[in-house]
Amino acid sequence: MSDQLSSTFAALADPTRRAILARLAEGEATVNELAEPFEMSLPAISKHLKVLERAGLISRGRNAQWRPCQLEAAPLAEAADWVEKYRRFWDASFDRLDTHLRSLQGKNIRGKD
Repeated sequence: MSDQLSSTFAALADPTRRAILARLAEGEATVNELAEPFEMSLPAISKHLKVLERAGLISRGRNAQWRPCQLEAAPLAEAADWVEKYRRFWDASFDRLDTHLRSLQGKNIRGKD
């Protein structure tokens, strides 16, 4: 994928990767620490980490043999900004629906008098 937003959403499409990001939001962690809650092999976790790294959502440091992973939040901010535009659209749509439903309720109440 060529653009950052597409890479971010592709990486977020998998629940395992979302869970890994949620864990990293608490602080950096090793591959073994990230793998603990999952019933999958370390190579499978490493594949998920590579997808997250390619999307720019995590970075991996080097401290001797320890390679901690940490969250990189900038791509998530871009995705949140994109989604926010559509939230405003839905809020406006729900406001219009609410207004319409209230007008229908008013007509029903007046019609029963």
